[in-house]
Amino acid sequence: MSRVYDTIIIGSGPAGLTAGIYGKRAQLDVLIIEKSPMSGGQIINTYEVDNYPGMPGVTGFDLASQFREHCDKLGVPFVEGEVIRADLDIPIKKVWLDDESCYEAKSIIIAGGAINRKLRIPGEIELSGKGVSYCATCDGAFFRNQEVVVVGGGDVAVEDAIFLARGCKKVYLVHRRDSLRAAKTLVAQLNALENVEIIWDSIVEKIEGKDFVESAVLKNLKTMEARQLNVQAVFVAVGTIPNTEIYGESLQLNDSGYIIAGEDCATNLDGVFAAGDIRTKHLKQIITAAADGANSITTVEHYLNKI
Repeated sequence: MSRVYDTIIIGSGPAGLTAGIYGKRAQLDVLIIEKSPMSGGQIINTYEVDNYPGMPGVTGFDLASQFREHCDKLGVPFVEGEVIRADLDIPIKKVWLDDESCYEAKSIIIAGGAINRKLRIPGEIELSGKGVSYCATCDGAFFRNQEVVVVGGGDVAVEDAIFLARGCKKVYLVHRRDSLRAAKTLVAQLNALENVEIIWDSIVEKIEGKDFVESAVLKNLKTMEARQLNVQAVFVAVGTIPNTEIYGESLQLNDSGYIIAGEDCATNLDGVFAAGDIRTKHLKQIITAAADGANSITTVEHYLNKI
C-alpha cells in the first residue's frame, strides 16, 4: 500500500520551504517536491537581499541555504522532480513526476512560484543580479543617487518608476507604445516627478557592462534610431508568468494565470492550497511568500481536522 502524506508541498522557494518548516513543527507528515537541484526558487539568483527583516545585505543564495538548512534540521523530506500531472479533485490527491513516480496526500500546497517575463536581449541574463533586476522594491535601495531604467508600461512599471524616483538621481521609463497602460492615478503621480523621463515608442535592445550594468541601448520603433543611456541598473517590469500550466483544468485561475486564493491560501478545491507568488496577491516578496507558507499549514491543519 502506498504512503499517503498529510500534505505534499510542490515547490521549494520561500513559501514551500516555510510550509515544510511549519508542517514539520506541527508534526504533520509532509513531503516537499522540488523541480530544481537547489532549493530557494528565484532568490538564489538574487545578488543581495536587503529587505528581509534582521538579515540586511544577505545574498539570495545564503538566505535560500538557511531556509533549506532549517528544513533539513527538522528532517523535512525532499524529492527532486517536475510535477507533470496532478489529480486534485479527489479525497486522496495524486501527483505524478517526470520520472513517472506517483505520490499521494490528503492535501496539497502548490508553491511553484512564478517566473519573471524576460526581455530576451543580450546582456540581460549575464548581468542579472548585477544591475538587471525584476524587483524594484527589492533592489532599488542599492542604486540610490544613480541613474536607472525601468522597462514597461503597466501598473507595476509605473509603480516601480515612482518608487525608484524617491532615491535615484534619474529614472528613465522605457515603453514600446505611445501611451501607458497603467491606472490614471499612477500616471498622474509619475508625471509630477521631475527626475523621471518617459521614453516613448522604444525598446531596450541591449544591456551593456563588464561586471555590472553600465548602459542600455534603446531603439525607437518608429524612427529606428538608436540611443544609449549610461545607467547603473535596468529594472524589467513586463509581467510574470505563474507556473500553473498543469492546474488550469481543475483550479480557478485569474486572467493572468494565477491561482485564485486569499490569505488563508485556500483554493476552490477542498484540500488544495496555493502559497507564494503563484497565487493572486498584490505584493510578491520573500517575506510575503514565507507568510503564505505559514498560513497554508495553519489552513491545512484545520482541513485535516475536519476530514
